Amino acid sequence: MRNIAIISEHASPLALVGSVDSGGQNVYVAHIARQLAAAGVRVDIFTRRDRRTQPLVVEWFPGVRVIHVPAGPARFVAKESMLPHMGEFARRMIDFIGTHALTYDLVHANFFMSGMVAAQLKRLLGLPFVITFHALGLVRRQCQGQADGFPDQRFAIEAQLMREADRIIAECPQDKEDMERLYDADCERIDIVPCGFDPEELSPVSVNARAELGLDADEFIVLQLGRMVPRKGVDNVVRALAMLKAEHGICARLLVVGGNTAEPDPQATAEIGKLMQLAQKLGVSTQVQFTGQRPRSALRYFYSAANVFVTTPWYEPFGITPIEAMACSTPVIGSAVGGIKHTVVDGVTGYLVPPNQPQALAERLAWLCRHPRLAQRLGWAGMRRAYQHYTWRHVAAQLQQIYEEAADSAPNYLVPSRIADHNAMQNSL
Repeated sequence: MRNIAIISEHASPLALVGSVDSGGQNVYVAHIARQLAAAGVRVDIFTRRDRRTQPLVVEWFPGVRVIHVPAGPARFVAKESMLPHMGEFARRMIDFIGTHALTYDLVHANFFMSGMVAAQLKRLLGLPFVITFHALGLVRRQCQGQADGFPDQRFAIEAQLMREADRIIAECPQDKEDMERLYDADCERIDIVPCGFDPEELSPVSVNARAELGLDADEFIVLQLGRMVPRKGVDNVVRALAMLKAEHGICARLLVVGGNTAEPDPQATAEIGKLMQLAQKLGVSTQVQFTGQRPRSALRYFYSAANVFVTTPWYEPFGITPIEAMACSTPVIGSAVGGIKHTVVDGVTGYLVPPNQPQALAERLAWLCRHPRLAQRLGWAGMRRAYQHYTWRHVAAQLQQIYEEAADSAPNYLVPSRIADHNAMQNSL
């Protein structure tokens, strides 16, 4: 592999993580690209332009470029409304490849809409592609019902992509099982490769992390970190906090990191407003601290300052934050859904609880509060597991092997100098 094109239509590696459409996929794309570049592969990341001031090409890291594709309006468009712009995205990307006489060994599509673009590149240019879905439409619909804003045509598109892709990347065993059960995907073309973390970015803070953040040294601190959307189940954590106080006599502090702005703004992030109202109603508003967005360079301080990291979504395709917390030697309580039930080992690196059951969560929080030595052992075990299985370097190495196998079995790539002639011929038909 010398040259790879990564498509991530709505999730740019340059976006600040924590806003409504900026989360795990952004982190995944950013770190995979950088690890591939470190291994000598040149990487171009194609993402949709969402501001007029964005340059067409950003030289982001040595060997990694971010290309802003002008598809649709140059403003934020929710990913649920982006489907009509994918045809233009594909045309613009093909034009860019032809204009600059680029050659790629393979395309790695991220999310189903990026897969549509990759499939078009395969049909017109002969480029092989692999795809990471990051979430499946049928699973999302089952879990979210009417709250799922994607059109029904997503289901057929995903099924078609599973037939056309040279390889499919599942992020956990549950992901693979869902593809086979719901989409009749060929199990022989599905590889399980998890998400990861960067040891240079996330590790236990040796100095006092609480002092760095201005937190009380003696409080029992629960951390919730990630996108502020309903399916993340942060309301479940707020309810558990109230039960922890009422039923177990423990007055804990909940840190909620994330949102669309640097300061917590219920106008800019509707979910924060709902959570503030819930905390007020339950009488724990003084115990809940919303921080707003925080840069990734600061996250290790939050993970290290917490006694426990909690993530209890009722739907989660994989979930990167439990791994990040484990990397910082913090025990994790997660809901037994999606990838979390594979990354968190119940009773070893933390605990698994049912989603939407705050009482079960409160009981586990009380147990960890009263058994700090056990909590410390769980944190150490989590850190060992994270370093053994989930570094981005290890993830990228697995992906490179899959890329090689996909490219070896693919037909020849259309020479870029012939793209203009090919397009002209297509237009004349």
